[in-house]
Amino acid sequence: MKHILFAATLGLLSATIATAQPANAQSRKAAPVSPPLVVVEDRGGVSALPYYQPLNPQDAGPAQPAAPVPTPRVGTPGEAEAAMLPVRSARLSPGDEPRRVIRAPGLMPLFLVGDDDRSRAWLRQRRAALQELRAVGLVINVATPQALTALRRLAPGLTLSPVSGDDLAQRLGIRHYPVLITATGIEP
Repeated sequence: MKHILFAATLGLLSATIATAQPANAQSRKAAPVSPPLVVVEDRGGVSALPYYQPLNPQDAGPAQPAAPVPTPRVGTPGEAEAAMLPVRSARLSPGDEPRRVIRAPGLMPLFLVGDDDRSRAWLRQRRAALQELRAVGLVINVATPQALTALRRLAPGLTLSPVSGDDLAQRLGIRHYPVLITATGIEP
Protein backbone atom coordinates (compact mmCIF):
# COMPACT_ATOMS: atom_id res chain seq x y z
CA MET A 1 0.00 0.00 0.00
CA LYS A 2 2.84 2.38 0.86
CA HIS A 3 4.46 1.65 -2.51
CA ILE A 4 1.23 2.45 -4.38
CA LEU A 5 0.71 5.67 -2.43
CA PHE A 6 4.35 6.64 -3.01
CA ALA A 7 4.14 5.92 -6.74
CA ALA A 8 0.90 7.89 -7.12
CA THR A 9 2.31 10.84 -5.17
CA LEU A 10 5.54 10.74 -7.17
CA GLY A 11 3.59 10.70 -10.47
CA LEU A 12 1.40 13.62 -9.38
CA LEU A 13 4.42 15.56 -8.19
CA SER A 14 6.28 14.91 -11.46
CA ALA A 15 3.30 16.08 -13.50
CA THR A 16 2.98 19.22 -11.36
CA ILE A 17 6.66 20.04 -11.78
CA ALA A 18 6.56 19.36 -15.53
CA THR A 19 3.64 21.75 -16.03
CA ALA A 20 5.27 24.37 -13.82
CA GLN A 21 8.54 24.41 -15.85
CA PRO A 22 8.84 27.73 -17.75
CA ALA A 23 9.18 27.72 -21.52
CA ASN A 24 11.85 30.45 -21.56
CA ALA A 25 13.95 32.55 -19.23
CA GLN A 26 11.44 35.45 -19.14
CA SER A 27 8.59 33.28 -17.95
CA ARG A 28 10.87 31.70 -15.34
CA LYS A 29 10.28 34.68 -13.03
CA ALA A 30 6.51 34.28 -13.30
CA ALA A 31 6.45 30.50 -12.92
CA PRO A 32 3.76 29.41 -10.49
CA VAL A 33 4.88 27.77 -7.27
CA SER A 34 3.10 24.51 -6.58
CA PRO A 35 1.28 24.28 -3.26
CA PRO A 36 2.88 22.25 -0.47
CA LEU A 37 2.03 18.56 -0.22
CA VAL A 38 -0.84 17.65 2.10
CA VAL A 39 -0.30 14.65 4.38
CA VAL A 40 -3.40 12.48 4.11
CA GLU A 41 -2.25 9.76 6.50
CA ASP A 42 0.95 9.21 8.43
CA ARG A 43 1.60 5.79 9.95
CA GLY A 44 5.16 6.57 10.93
CA GLY A 45 8.14 4.88 9.37
CA VAL A 46 11.05 6.34 7.49
CA SER A 47 10.66 9.77 5.92
CA ALA A 48 10.43 9.89 2.12
CA LEU A 49 11.72 13.48 2.07
CA PRO A 50 15.15 12.53 0.64
CA TYR A 51 13.37 11.12 -2.45
CA TYR A 52 11.35 14.32 -2.96
CA GLN A 53 14.13 16.87 -2.46
CA PRO A 54 15.65 16.45 -5.96
CA LEU A 55 12.16 17.09 -7.40
CA ASN A 56 11.62 20.46 -5.67
CA PRO A 57 13.61 23.06 -7.64
CA GLN A 58 11.84 26.07 -6.01
CA ASP A 59 13.44 25.51 -2.60
CA ALA A 60 16.61 23.69 -3.52
CA GLY A 61 18.52 26.54 -5.19
CA PRO A 62 20.95 25.38 -7.88
CA ALA A 63 20.12 21.87 -8.98
CA GLN A 64 22.59 19.17 -8.05
CA PRO A 65 22.56 15.89 -9.91
CA ALA A 66 21.26 12.99 -7.87
CA ALA A 67 23.71 10.23 -7.08
CA PRO A 68 23.03 7.19 -9.25
CA VAL A 69 21.44 4.29 -7.44
CA PRO A 70 22.79 0.91 -8.54
CA THR A 71 20.08 -1.36 -9.87
CA PRO A 72 20.61 -5.09 -9.50
CA ARG A 73 20.43 -6.87 -12.85
CA VAL A 74 18.29 -9.97 -12.87
CA GLY A 75 17.17 -11.85 -15.93
CA THR A 76 14.51 -14.32 -14.84
CA PRO A 77 11.80 -14.23 -12.18
CA GLY A 78 13.73 -16.94 -10.32
CA GLU A 79 16.83 -14.75 -10.25
CA ALA A 80 14.76 -11.80 -9.04
CA GLU A 81 13.30 -13.90 -6.24
CA ALA A 82 16.74 -15.26 -5.30
CA ALA A 83 18.01 -11.67 -5.06
CA MET A 84 15.39 -11.04 -2.33
CA LEU A 85 16.78 -13.84 -0.15
CA PRO A 86 17.56 -14.35 2.67
CA VAL A 87 14.33 -13.17 4.29
CA ARG A 88 14.36 -12.74 8.06
CA SER A 89 11.52 -11.56 10.28
CA ALA A 90 13.00 -10.49 13.60
CA ARG A 91 9.60 -10.01 15.28
CA LEU A 92 8.44 -13.57 14.60
CA SER A 93 9.59 -16.98 15.76
CA PRO A 94 8.22 -20.53 15.47
CA GLY A 95 5.70 -21.23 18.22
CA ASP A 96 2.07 -21.34 19.26
CA GLU A 97 0.17 -18.15 18.45
CA PRO A 98 -3.07 -17.88 20.43
CA ARG A 99 -6.30 -18.09 18.44
CA ARG A 100 -8.21 -14.80 18.40
CA VAL A 101 -10.91 -12.88 16.57
CA ILE A 102 -10.05 -9.88 14.41
CA ARG A 103 -12.13 -7.59 12.23
CA ALA A 104 -10.44 -7.04 8.87
CA PRO A 105 -13.21 -6.96 6.26
CA GLY A 106 -11.92 -7.62 2.76
CA LEU A 107 -8.67 -9.25 3.88
CA MET A 108 -7.91 -12.23 1.71
CA PRO A 109 -6.78 -15.31 3.62
CA LEU A 110 -3.05 -15.56 4.08
CA PHE A 111 -0.70 -17.64 6.13
CA LEU A 112 2.78 -17.21 7.54
CA VAL A 113 5.35 -20.00 7.48
CA GLY A 114 9.10 -20.32 7.69
CA ASP A 115 11.79 -22.79 6.77
CA ASP A 116 11.52 -24.90 9.94
CA ASP A 117 10.12 -28.27 11.00
CA ARG A 118 7.00 -26.80 12.66
CA SER A 119 6.05 -24.87 9.50
CA ARG A 120 6.64 -27.88 7.26
CA ALA A 121 4.38 -30.09 9.41
CA TRP A 122 1.75 -27.31 9.56
CA LEU A 123 1.77 -27.00 5.74
CA ARG A 124 1.35 -30.77 5.29
CA GLN A 125 -1.60 -30.89 7.73
CA ARG A 126 -3.44 -27.82 6.43
CA ARG A 127 -2.66 -27.85 2.71
CA ALA A 128 -6.18 -28.88 1.58
CA ALA A 129 -7.89 -26.28 3.82
CA LEU A 130 -5.50 -23.56 2.65
CA GLN A 131 -6.21 -24.45 -0.99
CA GLU A 132 -9.96 -24.36 -0.35
CA LEU A 133 -9.58 -20.87 1.17
CA ARG A 134 -7.29 -19.82 -1.70
CA ALA A 135 -4.91 -18.55 0.95
CA VAL A 136 -1.63 -16.95 -0.05
CA GLY A 137 1.50 -17.98 1.83
CA LEU A 138 4.14 -15.59 3.07
CA VAL A 139 7.44 -17.30 3.77
CA ILE A 140 8.76 -15.00 6.45
CA ASN A 141 11.99 -16.78 7.34
CA VAL A 142 13.93 -18.49 4.55
CA ALA A 143 17.59 -18.31 3.60
CA THR A 144 18.07 -19.93 0.19
CA PRO A 145 16.21 -20.52 -3.06
CA GLN A 146 16.58 -24.26 -2.46
CA ALA A 147 14.81 -24.01 0.91
CA LEU A 148 11.98 -22.00 -0.68
CA THR A 149 11.65 -24.61 -3.45
CA ALA A 150 11.46 -27.39 -0.85
CA LEU A 151 8.62 -25.57 0.94
CA ARG A 152 6.77 -25.13 -2.36
CA ARG A 153 7.07 -28.87 -3.03
CA LEU A 154 5.22 -29.51 0.25
CA ALA A 155 2.33 -27.30 -0.84
CA PRO A 156 1.66 -27.73 -4.55
CA GLY A 157 -1.13 -25.44 -5.75
CA LEU A 158 -0.45 -22.81 -3.10
CA THR A 159 1.34 -19.53 -3.68
CA LEU A 160 4.37 -19.09 -1.40
CA SER A 161 6.22 -15.78 -1.58
CA PRO A 162 9.27 -14.76 0.43
CA VAL A 163 8.55 -11.57 2.35
CA SER A 164 9.41 -10.10 5.74
CA GLY A 165 6.54 -10.45 8.19
CA ASP A 166 7.71 -7.81 10.68
CA ASP A 167 5.27 -5.08 9.61
CA LEU A 168 2.32 -7.49 9.60
CA ALA A 169 3.38 -8.91 12.96
CA GLN A 170 3.50 -5.45 14.48
CA ARG A 171 0.13 -4.39 13.06
CA LEU A 172 -1.67 -7.58 14.11
CA GLY A 173 0.23 -8.28 17.33
CA ILE A 174 1.50 -11.64 16.12
CA ARG A 175 4.64 -13.11 17.70
CA HIS A 176 4.70 -16.68 16.39
CA TYR A 177 4.17 -18.69 13.23
CA PRO A 178 2.93 -20.78 11.44
CA VAL A 179 -0.42 -19.02 11.47
CA LEU A 180 -3.48 -18.50 9.28
CA ILE A 181 -4.91 -14.98 9.06
CA THR A 182 -8.41 -14.38 7.69
CA ALA A 183 -10.79 -11.42 7.72
CA THR A 184 -12.30 -12.74 10.95
CA GLY A 185 -9.49 -14.33 12.90
CA ILE A 186 -5.97 -15.52 13.55
CA GLU A 187 -5.44 -19.20 14.17
CA PRO A 188 -2.43 -21.43 14.69
